[in-house]
Amino acid sequence: MKKLERKLEENKIKEEKEARDLEAMVQHVEQNLQLMTKRAVKAENNATKLKQENALLQVQLKNYKMENEALRSGQSASLAAVKQNADTALQNLLTVITNSQSSIKQLLSGAESLQLVADLLKSIDRISEVSEDGR
Repeated sequence: MKKLERKLEENKIKEEKEARDLEAMVQHVEQNLQLMTKRAVKAENNATKLKQENALLQVQLKNYKMENEALRSGQSASLAAVKQNADTALQNLLTVITNSQSSIKQLLSGAESLQLVADLLKSIDRISEVSEDGR
Protein backbone atom coordinates (compact mmCIF):
# COMPACT_ATOMS: atom_id res chain seq x y z
CA MET A 1 0.00 0.00 0.00
CA LYS A 2 2.86 2.35 0.83
CA LYS A 3 4.37 1.48 -2.44
CA LEU A 4 1.16 2.40 -4.19
CA GLU A 5 0.85 5.58 -2.16
CA ARG A 6 4.41 6.49 -3.09
CA LYS A 7 3.68 5.71 -6.70
CA LEU A 8 0.52 7.78 -6.47
CA GLU A 9 2.49 10.66 -4.91
CA GLU A 10 5.13 10.41 -7.64
CA ASN A 11 2.43 10.41 -10.30
CA LYS A 12 0.82 13.43 -8.67
CA ILE A 13 4.14 15.29 -8.61
CA LYS A 14 4.78 14.24 -12.18
CA GLU A 15 1.30 15.41 -13.26
CA GLU A 16 1.77 18.74 -11.41
CA LYS A 17 5.11 19.23 -13.17
CA GLU A 18 3.54 18.38 -16.51
CA ALA A 19 0.66 20.74 -15.73
CA ARG A 20 3.15 23.54 -14.90
CA ASP A 21 5.11 22.80 -18.06
CA LEU A 22 1.90 22.75 -20.05
CA GLU A 23 0.80 26.03 -18.45
CA ALA A 24 4.18 27.57 -19.23
CA MET A 25 3.88 26.37 -22.82
CA VAL A 26 0.34 27.80 -23.08
CA GLN A 27 1.60 31.14 -21.74
CA HIS A 28 4.47 31.09 -24.22
CA VAL A 29 2.05 30.34 -27.09
CA GLU A 30 -0.24 33.14 -25.89
CA GLN A 31 2.69 35.56 -25.80
CA ASN A 32 3.71 34.52 -29.31
CA LEU A 33 0.11 34.91 -30.45
CA GLN A 34 -0.07 38.42 -28.95
CA LEU A 35 3.24 39.32 -30.61
CA MET A 36 2.05 37.98 -33.95
CA THR A 37 -1.23 39.89 -33.54
CA LYS A 38 0.70 43.11 -32.90
CA ARG A 39 2.85 42.47 -35.96
CA ALA A 40 -0.23 41.74 -38.07
CA VAL A 41 -1.92 44.96 -36.92
CA LYS A 42 1.28 46.91 -37.61
CA ALA A 43 1.55 45.32 -41.07
CA GLU A 44 -2.10 46.15 -41.84
CA ASN A 45 -1.58 49.75 -40.72
CA ASN A 46 1.55 49.95 -42.85
CA ALA A 47 -0.30 48.47 -45.83
CA THR A 48 -3.12 51.01 -45.39
CA LYS A 49 -0.59 53.82 -45.18
CA LEU A 50 1.17 52.59 -48.32
CA LYS A 51 -2.16 52.33 -50.17
CA GLN A 52 -2.97 55.93 -49.25
CA GLU A 53 0.50 57.06 -50.33
CA ASN A 54 0.11 55.13 -53.58
CA ALA A 55 -3.24 56.81 -54.25
CA LEU A 56 -1.67 60.22 -53.59
CA LEU A 57 1.23 59.42 -55.91
CA GLN A 58 -1.23 58.31 -58.61
CA VAL A 59 -3.04 61.65 -58.34
CA GLN A 60 0.29 63.52 -58.50
CA LEU A 61 1.33 61.48 -61.54
CA LYS A 62 -1.93 62.33 -63.28
CA ASN A 63 -1.45 66.03 -62.47
CA TYR A 64 2.15 65.94 -63.73
CA LYS A 65 1.03 64.29 -66.96
CA MET A 66 -1.62 66.97 -67.49
CA GLU A 67 0.91 69.70 -66.73
CA ASN A 68 3.38 68.10 -69.14
CA GLU A 69 0.75 68.05 -71.90
CA ALA A 70 -0.10 71.69 -71.18
CA LEU A 71 3.58 72.62 -71.39
CA ARG A 72 3.94 70.72 -74.65
CA SER A 73 0.91 72.51 -76.07
CA GLY A 74 2.34 75.84 -74.94
CA GLN A 75 5.68 74.94 -76.44
CA SER A 76 4.01 74.11 -79.74
CA ALA A 77 2.19 77.43 -79.66
CA SER A 78 5.44 79.23 -78.84
CA LEU A 79 7.19 77.41 -81.66
CA ALA A 80 4.41 78.41 -84.05
CA ALA A 81 4.71 82.04 -82.93
CA VAL A 82 8.49 81.95 -83.43
CA LYS A 83 8.01 80.46 -86.90
CA GLN A 84 5.46 83.12 -87.78
CA ASN A 85 7.81 85.86 -86.54
CA ALA A 86 10.65 84.37 -88.58
CA ASP A 87 8.44 84.30 -91.68
CA THR A 88 7.45 87.93 -91.13
CA ALA A 89 11.09 88.92 -90.65
CA LEU A 90 12.00 87.07 -93.86
CA GLN A 91 9.28 88.88 -95.81
CA ASN A 92 10.46 92.23 -94.41
CA LEU A 93 14.06 91.39 -95.31
CA LEU A 94 13.08 90.44 -98.87
CA THR A 95 11.17 93.73 -99.20
CA VAL A 96 14.20 95.69 -97.96
CA ILE A 97 16.45 93.83 -100.40
CA THR A 98 14.10 94.58 -103.31
CA ASN A 99 13.88 98.25 -102.32
CA SER A 100 17.65 98.42 -101.84
CA GLN A 101 18.25 96.95 -105.28
CA SER A 102 15.89 99.52 -106.79
CA SER A 103 17.64 102.34 -104.92
CA ILE A 104 21.04 101.07 -106.03
CA LYS A 105 19.83 100.99 -109.66
CA GLN A 106 18.54 104.55 -109.28
CA LEU A 107 21.85 105.64 -107.75
CA LEU A 108 23.77 104.02 -110.61
CA SER A 109 21.48 105.66 -113.13
CA GLY A 110 21.93 109.01 -111.39
CA ALA A 111 25.70 108.49 -111.31
CA GLU A 112 25.66 107.74 -115.04
CA SER A 113 23.59 110.89 -115.64
CA LEU A 114 26.03 112.91 -113.56
CA GLN A 115 28.91 111.40 -115.51
CA LEU A 116 27.17 112.40 -118.75
CA VAL A 117 26.69 115.96 -117.47
CA ALA A 118 30.33 116.05 -116.38
CA ASP A 119 31.38 114.85 -119.83
CA LEU A 120 29.17 117.50 -121.44
CA LEU A 121 30.68 120.19 -119.23
CA LYS A 122 34.17 119.05 -120.23
CA SER A 123 33.11 119.15 -123.85
CA ILE A 124 31.79 122.69 -123.42
CA ASP A 125 35.11 123.68 -121.87
CA ARG A 126 36.96 122.17 -124.86
CA ILE A 127 34.58 123.82 -127.28
CA SER A 128 35.10 127.21 -125.63
CA GLU A 129 38.87 126.66 -125.59
CA VAL A 130 38.84 125.86 -129.31
CA SER A 131 36.63 128.88 -130.01
CA GLU A 132 38.95 131.23 -128.14
CA ASP A 133 41.95 129.83 -129.96
CA GLY A 134 40.18 129.94 -133.29
CA ARG A 135 39.49 133.69 -133.28
